[in-house]
Amino acid sequence: MEEQPLRVLACGDVEGRLNALFNRVQAIQKKTGQFDLLLCVGEFFGTTPEAEAEWQLYKTGAKKAPIHTYILGAASQETVKNFPNTDGCELAENITYLGRRGVFTGVSGLQIAYVSGHEARQEPAPAHCFSSKDLVALMTPLTSSSKFKGVDILLTSQWPRGVWHYANNPEVNTKLCGSNSIASLADKLKPRYHFAALEGAHYERLPYRNHVVLQENAQHVSRFIALAAVNNPAKKKYLYAFNIIPMKTMDPTELVKQPQDVTENPYRCPTKDKTDTQKTAFSATEEEEPANQYFFDLSKKQGGGSRGYGRKRHSDGDGRGRDQQHHQGQPKQPRRHPQPSGPCWFCLASPQVEKHLVISIGTHCYLALAKGGLTPRHVLILPIGHYQSVVDMSSEVVEEMEKYKSALRKFYKSKGERCVLFERNYRSQHLQLQVVPVPLNCCATEDIKEAFMVQAQEQQMEMMEIPEHTDLKQIAPPGTPYFYVELDSGEKLFYRIQKHFPLQFGREVLASEAVLNIPTRADWKECKQSKEEEEESSKQLREDFQPYDFTWDE
Repeated sequence: MEEQPLRVLACGDVEGRLNALFNRVQAIQKKTGQFDLLLCVGEFFGTTPEAEAEWQLYKTGAKKAPIHTYILGAASQETVKNFPNTDGCELAENITYLGRRGVFTGVSGLQIAYVSGHEARQEPAPAHCFSSKDLVALMTPLTSSSKFKGVDILLTSQWPRGVWHYANNPEVNTKLCGSNSIASLADKLKPRYHFAALEGAHYERLPYRNHVVLQENAQHVSRFIALAAVNNPAKKKYLYAFNIIPMKTMDPTELVKQPQDVTENPYRCPTKDKTDTQKTAFSATEEEEPANQYFFDLSKKQGGGSRGYGRKRHSDGDGRGRDQQHHQGQPKQPRRHPQPSGPCWFCLASPQVEKHLVISIGTHCYLALAKGGLTPRHVLILPIGHYQSVVDMSSEVVEEMEKYKSALRKFYKSKGERCVLFERNYRSQHLQLQVVPVPLNCCATEDIKEAFMVQAQEQQMEMMEIPEHTDLKQIAPPGTPYFYVELDSGEKLFYRIQKHFPLQFGREVLASEAVLNIPTRADWKECKQSKEEEEESSKQLREDFQPYDFTWDE
C-alpha cells in the first residue's frame, strides 16, 4: 500500500500579522484542498498595538486558526512575554508553541527538529537565545543511534552560516548572515527540509547531498529554504507548500534518489587558506616532470606596452604583485598568497619564471599560454600562490578559477571551439589546469569522453564519471594523486592514480586520431617555438582574449 504524503505549509516571520497569514492560508486551502500543518519560523509575534489586538482575538477564541499551526519561540527580548513556558505549550486553539529546542514527532511518524531564537553570545543564554548546551541536548539522543539517517524537517529562526557555498547566492549580506552553530546542527541532523527566516529574504538553495560520492553509500538530499516576512511590501515569498512522506515509512531507494541539480554539502566546504603548512604527498623531486613546459611571468616593464595583462596589478621590485590603487583612491592591502618552501617555477612571484607568456592576471589566479601547446590557443590557468592541486585551494581561488573557465568557454565558442580541461596532480608541485580548445567540426563531446575512457582502459586504468555538481575536494583529500578531466557538457572524469601514470596522458588523448588527430604533437618538447614566436603568439592571444577577460572590468 502506497504511503499518502503529508501536505505541509511553511511560513517566514509572521510578526503579528495573523489575519493576513490565515486569510492567505484559507484562500490556498479553498483552491487546492486542506493542508495537514503549518510550520512558522522566525518571529511569530509582533510588538505593535495592532499585532497585540489581533493576537488577543485568537488567544480568547474569538478567532481560530484554520490549520494546525506550530511556531518557534521568541527571537527578540520584546516578544518573550508571549511564551509562558520554555518547554512548549498550546497558546491558542490550533496554535502550538514547539519550545526552545527539541524534536516533535507527528502521528504519521514525521520527525521535526527545532531550535528557537538567536545563537547566544553569553552564558546563561537569554530567553530569546539558544546555547551550545541546547544544541547538544537536541543532537545527542538523535545522532547517537546507529539507525539515525536524518530528520524530515529542521526549523530554526536563524540561517545556517555558509549555506550558500557551492550554490546560488542569496540576496543578503553573507558576511553577517547566519550562525555557525546552526550550520553544524544542519550538517549533523541531515534534514530533508530546513526552514529559517529573520533575514527578510526568500532563498531556495539548490538541494545538497549528505554523502561523499564514491566513498559513502548514497543518502537523501537536503533542501534549505529561507522565507520572507508575511505581507512584506516587496512581495517576496513567505509561504512554501510541499508534500512529504515521513522518512521512516519511505522506500529507501526512493529516499536516496539524487536530483540532477544536487550540489556538494555547503557545510563541508573548506574555506581557510592553507598558508601555514603546505604538506603534499608528492613534493618536488628529481622525478618531477621538467617544469620548463610552463615558464611564464610578469614583465616588470608593464606600463602601457602590453594589453590584456598587468592592468590590475603591478609588479613590485621583489616580483610580488600588488593591487593597483584605483578603487576610490583607496589602496588595497597586499594579499598574502601561500609561498613555496623552495624554488617553484610556477609561482607568479618566483624569480625563476620566464617573462612573456602571461595572458591575464586576476587577484588569485592567472592565465598563460602553454609552452609547446597542442594548439595555438592551448592555455593554462594557474593560482598565483603556491597550491599543489585544486583540492588544496581556498574558496576564493576556486571561485576565480571558475571565472577564468567561464571566460575561456565563451572565448573558444566565439572561435567555433569546445573547451576541454584537465589536471594531473602527480609529480607536479604547483597546480596547472590545462585548457585545450577542440574545434567543433573535429568531433563531438561524446567522442572526447570515449577517447579518454578507452585509452585509459588500454593502459589498465579505470576512469570514473563523477556527478556534475561534485566537488573534487570530497573525492580526493589533499595529497591524493589524481588525473581529472572536465568536458564542455559539464561531465567530469576522474582517476585516482595508484602507482604509475603516463605524464603526457592528457595530451596523448587529445592529440590522438579520435580527437585533434595531431599525434606528432603529443609530446610538448616536439612543439617548442622560438622565444620570438612565443612572444608573437602571446601578444595575439592577449588581444583576442581581452573582450572576454573579466580582469579588465572596472
